Amino acid sequence: MEKSKKINIDYNSYRSVKSFNSRVRFLVMHYTALNFSGSVNALTGPLVSAHYLVPDLTDPTYISAGFKEQRIFNLVDEKERAWHAGVSAWGNRTNLNDNSIGIEIVNQAKDVSGVFTFPPFNDEQIEAVKQLALNILQRHPDISPTHVIGHSDIALGRKSDPGAAFPWFTLYQAGIGAWYDEETKCKYIAQYTQNPLSNDEAIKLFKKYGYNTSEAATPVGLQKLVRAFQLHFRQDKYDGLLDVETSAILAALAKKYMG
Repeated sequence: MEKSKKINIDYNSYRSVKSFNSRVRFLVMHYTALNFSGSVNALTGPLVSAHYLVPDLTDPTYISAGFKEQRIFNLVDEKERAWHAGVSAWGNRTNLNDNSIGIEIVNQAKDVSGVFTFPPFNDEQIEAVKQLALNILQRHPDISPTHVIGHSDIALGRKSDPGAAFPWFTLYQAGIGAWYDEETKCKYIAQYTQNPLSNDEAIKLFKKYGYNTSEAATPVGLQKLVRAFQLHFRQDKYDGLLDVETSAILAALAKKYMG
């Protein structure tokens, strides 16, 4: 039998420059809940991964590894699917590993029997996160402000990272992610003080903004949803109760970003 002639693939003569787009639609923030050494071991093992790891330069295990200055470690190429989001949902998307970039930030938050401790992040570490996020957003313009989210936003009740100490507003001021307008919030506070937002109305706004509301019809499901929202947008009180301020922030965000 005559041997088939090898056919070369031409990668250069013709290129489609308009009729395709990036798989990346989301930027997801995490904390590791481990020190640097433990984070590296976990994220380079067989179970979980992330595209980037941002260490805390004051971490003794970071120093003992021979590092002195703030670094950012690229663990998985952005073209690849890192295993950081797990079971997740936002808007009409599920399994966000498929279309997101994950940033893991070394922070030793703790959960002891449901009681959370969220240590502050290092300032230089957050500066590194800002620079990295801005770089990613510049290269992936399809990531809208409302698609810069935390693990807790997309895995309701299952995850709490990046936690109540993560400076979302600081990132927003740098041009990263979404935040509400204070004036609009105050208007809604006045409105909802007189006529509180009902659970059903709130659930509609949560869904409109992007949150998964599939379990929100139950008291436990609604509490998980509200707590996740508060961890991002009302961090001084994240008890999962739909109070006037939480309702006002939700309405202000929906008005600003969803019309």
